Amino acid sequence: MLYTTSEPSFTAWILAATAAFLMGTSKAGLKGLSIFNVTLMALAFGAKESTGILMPLLLIGDVFAIIYYNRHTQWKFLLKILPWMITGILIGVYIGKDLPETEFKIGMAIVIFISLGLLIFWDKRKSAAVPAHWSFSGLIGICAGICTMIGNLAGAFTNIFFLAMRLPKNEFVGTAAWLFFITNLFKLPFHLFVWKTISTETLLLDVKLVPPVVLGLFVGVAVVKRINERNYKRFILAVTAIGAVAFLFK
Repeated sequence: MLYTTSEPSFTAWILAATAAFLMGTSKAGLKGLSIFNVTLMALAFGAKESTGILMPLLLIGDVFAIIYYNRHTQWKFLLKILPWMITGILIGVYIGKDLPETEFKIGMAIVIFISLGLLIFWDKRKSAAVPAHWSFSGLIGICAGICTMIGNLAGAFTNIFFLAMRLPKNEFVGTAAWLFFITNLFKLPFHLFVWKTISTETLLLDVKLVPPVVLGLFVGVAVVKRINERNYKRFILAVTAIGAVAFLFK
C-alpha cells in the first residue's frame, strides 16, 4: 500500500489514475477490465480502503453508462438477478466488516480465479439453451453481491449470467449498466456508515481522479463499437484471465 494519511506518493497517483481510466473503459462496455482497476487501486491504497475510494468513481461511470446504453437495457434479465445480488451484498457487509487485510486480499484473489474458471467452463459449453431455473440466477446473484461488496469484483459473475442469457453486446452492456448503478447505490450507505471507507479525504482523492475516468469512458465507447459479437466474448474471457494472474502476483 502506497497511501498514508499524507499526500499519496507519485507511484500511488499513477496507479490510481490508470485504475480510474480502466474503470471508465470498463463502464463503457469493455467488461473484464474491472479486475485491473481493483488490483491497481488495492496496490495504491490497500485492498479494503480502495473499495471506498472506488465507490464514487464507479457511480460516475454507472451514470454515463445508463445514459448511453439505456435503450439496450433488458429489464427482465436484470430483475432475475437483482434481488439475489442485494441479498449477497448484505451477506458481504457482515463478512467483510472486520476481515483482516491479508485475508481480504487472499479472498479477492480466490474470487477472481473461481470466476475465471466458471467463465471458461460456460464458454466451452455447446448448448444454446438459456438457464431458466431460479437457482442459477440465485447462485450467481448471491456470489456477485458478496463479491461486489467485499472487493468490487462482481463483474466476472455477472458476465457469466449475461453470457448464459445469450445477450448481444449492446444489451449486455446496457443491462449490466443499470444493474451496477442500482447495486452501487445500495452499497453506498454501508461504505459510509458501517465500514467507514468513504470520508472527506477519500472524496477529495476522487475529485482528482474524475478526468481519467471520463477519458476512459470515451475511449471505451469508441473501442466497443469496433468489436464484433464473437470477439467481444473472447475479450471478456481473455482480460479476466490476465487480470487473475496480475492480481495473484501483485
